[in-house]
Amino acid sequence: MNALTFPILRMLTDGKFHSGEAIASHFKTSRATVWNAVQDAEALGVEIFSVRGRGYKLPRAIILLDEQSILNAIGEQRAWFKLEVHDHLESTNSYLMKKASAGGAHATCIVANLQTKGRGRRGRSWQAGLGASLTFSLLWRFQCGASALSGLSLAVGVALIRALHEAGVSEAQLKWPNDVLIGGEKLAGILIELQGDMEGPSAAVIGVGINLNLPSNIKQQIDQPAIDLNSASTKNINANELLGAVLKHLAAVLSDFEQNGFANVRGEWLKHHAYHLKPVRMLHPDGRETTGTAIDVAEDGILLVKTALGEQRFSSGEISLRANVS
Repeated sequence: MNALTFPILRMLTDGKFHSGEAIASHFKTSRATVWNAVQDAEALGVEIFSVRGRGYKLPRAIILLDEQSILNAIGEQRAWFKLEVHDHLESTNSYLMKKASAGGAHATCIVANLQTKGRGRRGRSWQAGLGASLTFSLLWRFQCGASALSGLSLAVGVALIRALHEAGVSEAQLKWPNDVLIGGEKLAGILIELQGDMEGPSAAVIGVGINLNLPSNIKQQIDQPAIDLNSASTKNINANELLGAVLKHLAAVLSDFEQNGFANVRGEWLKHHAYHLKPVRMLHPDGRETTGTAIDVAEDGILLVKTALGEQRFSSGEISLRANVS
């Protein structure tokens, strides 16, 4: 990536026009070099308005991520985390998986201002433009084996709900096993990748994406109804403060999960499940579909559904869950 690309983008975060001449003067370079850096940003998917006689601007003002602001927002638990803020990564999860394999420290958090090849569940891509999404990954090491981590994505969802409700987004709900919804539309997603032995010790790379302010071109690329915090909340939510709050609640939830598994937060998770006691459809990998009513989740995170065949258990690796709207 061009070394000037993100320094120039930082100048443009105020959402105002900056002339090529002024930018070149600020960085003591040529206007051609500025133009090349802007082209590089656009190649990464950043939308920049260029108007002859006025210069360059972003579609709107944005707040970039800042390490100290995030640490301040975490509060007392900030000493737990090893925080890395990157301008650009293809995937925070992929980056942290490599770091974990090389012995990366427990509670390392990787966050990127711009993620260009984010991954979701079942191989889907996660759409994330500059200022459009908060995307980060957290490495959490467990003494237990991977087989004991059932329900981890649901526990992570509880931490997200606590942080969002704390930020005033009271309409946020959970969807089994790893999404956050508002009004049935997706606000956030969780992707967990595991390393280590089935018996232990093990490590989880917990990837989270939260929609902040999705432009229409990104929304059109998402394969399901999506919503962002800008349209869902009357408050102006600062991404640094939100990430700090999420990490604070993750520290509490994951510490409890290490001792008690999902059981301790199961009731809280059910309280916020968008489809609890509602008709649902389970989509199987082979194209089959099962309908029923979501009645509970077990202490290992298994979804319990009342179907025509009686109560059935479904694991997150088997199905995709949808509301059954007739």
